[in-house]
Amino acid sequence: MQLSGLDVGIVLAYLAGVFVLAQWVSREKAGHSKDAKDYFLASKSLPWWAIGASLIAANISAEQIIGMSGSGYAIGLAIASYEWMAAATLLIVGKWFLPVFLRNGIYTMPQFLEQRYGSRIRTVMAVFWLGLYVFVNITSILWLGAIAVSQVTGMDQMTAVVLIGVFALAYQLYGGLKAVALTDIVQVTLLVLGGLLVAGLTLNQLGEGRGIIAGFHRLWAEHPGHFEMILDKDNPFYKDLPGISVLIGGMWIMNVSYWGFNQYIIQRALAAKDIHEAQKGVLFAAFLKLLMPVIVVLPGIAAVMLAPDLSRPDEAYPTMMRLLPTGILGLVFAALVAAIVASLASKINSVATIFTLDFYAKRKSAPDQRQLVRVGRIAAAVAVLLGILTAKPLLGSFDQAFQYIQEYTGFFTPGIVVIFVLGLFWKRANEAGALAAAIGSFVLSIVLKLAWPTLPFIDRVGLVFLLALALAVGVSLATKHDPGKDIIRTDDVDYRTSGAFNAGAIAVLAILAALYTLFW
Repeated sequence: MQLSGLDVGIVLAYLAGVFVLAQWVSREKAGHSKDAKDYFLASKSLPWWAIGASLIAANISAEQIIGMSGSGYAIGLAIASYEWMAAATLLIVGKWFLPVFLRNGIYTMPQFLEQRYGSRIRTVMAVFWLGLYVFVNITSILWLGAIAVSQVTGMDQMTAVVLIGVFALAYQLYGGLKAVALTDIVQVTLLVLGGLLVAGLTLNQLGEGRGIIAGFHRLWAEHPGHFEMILDKDNPFYKDLPGISVLIGGMWIMNVSYWGFNQYIIQRALAAKDIHEAQKGVLFAAFLKLLMPVIVVLPGIAAVMLAPDLSRPDEAYPTMMRLLPTGILGLVFAALVAAIVASLASKINSVATIFTLDFYAKRKSAPDQRQLVRVGRIAAAVAVLLGILTAKPLLGSFDQAFQYIQEYTGFFTPGIVVIFVLGLFWKRANEAGALAAAIGSFVLSIVLKLAWPTLPFIDRVGLVFLLALALAVGVSLATKHDPGKDIIRTDDVDYRTSGAFNAGAIAVLAILAALYTLFW
């Protein structure tokens, strides 16, 4: 497959356009220099549409499009639970988590931990998140994005890794979060449009002239096993998605950790003008998540019929792109690049935020604002360099990289959820209990993986969460409680939400109930 001159022109026009737009929205008024609030929290002025779009752009990248399409090819629609369950999780985040974070003026998740528990847990978790973002998230986006770029263009894969990293760094380096968030509405529009085109054209081909709906019904009729949301125990992929546990078990822990306590996700909502704007943005993102499986999973399922002999599942989406006509291919490829660079830029900015505010700024009694911005830009460049150097060694041997990412993060997420949930809602929790949960989560996960290798990792996440919760509660009750360390205010937090938020939340839940009923 080769891009035509028209396709190349569309892609280059997108790259130039998003770069110029990012610099334009990042401009400052005459006489004003960027400070930390401007660079890391977009001046606390993001509107709801930018928050919702940026949440999705930060989330949907190569690891979703390429990885989840690959899992759709191998497993089927069941992998869409990661998307649909996320929609419900976003409602929880908007109603119960964001009011506390915004009431207390939180910039970073490690900052919340220090204000709630103490400095040791802040340092431990800041180090963890920096390692996770650089060596799991950034590397996965670079590597999986390069797979798509190299298959479409014929470019050497490592060359693609370097070009993706450099462009994502360059377009957000000056403006920080504002450059990322205010361009993400363009990125998400292109992503949705391009994804729907791929899904529509592949289904239309399956319909053999009778249209998209006929193609979908044919695919469902000939491969009904790929449309089961709840897998039976005899399914070869039950270990990845263990039946009803997806709805009532460990996937909740994975989603709550990702959407509620993950810096590069929650940072968009923390940059809202106020709590109501943040909640509207989260609700907008929840509706978009309902649509995502059509974009990221359905093309992979269609590839089961259109390209049944792929050597690796992660080749499904790039292979479906080969079916696209000239012009449309350029648009869809631009959409894929948009997803890659938007999500990568979000991770880069969050690495810069955590390093600057949770490490560098803490060492200065009165840090210079311009120096904080300068340090953030240096940290961003170092993160990209490390990602480029380690992408192939870490991810080059995995067939389904999305599953690798979930497996790895599953070692830590139970403890993260315990620490934050207790920190938000149980004042007796202390730093000793939090540290016990953080360490215990990793140790217990390793022990269970070795001692019980047949246990599905989602079930392991749920079990480790319960054990880490008991450990944190026990250690907190057995050790001294120091109320002076806790400066997080929750007594005056208003958890009431607007009528519009409540109506939207009911609509999201009703759609989810209908989807799971239809594809049970």
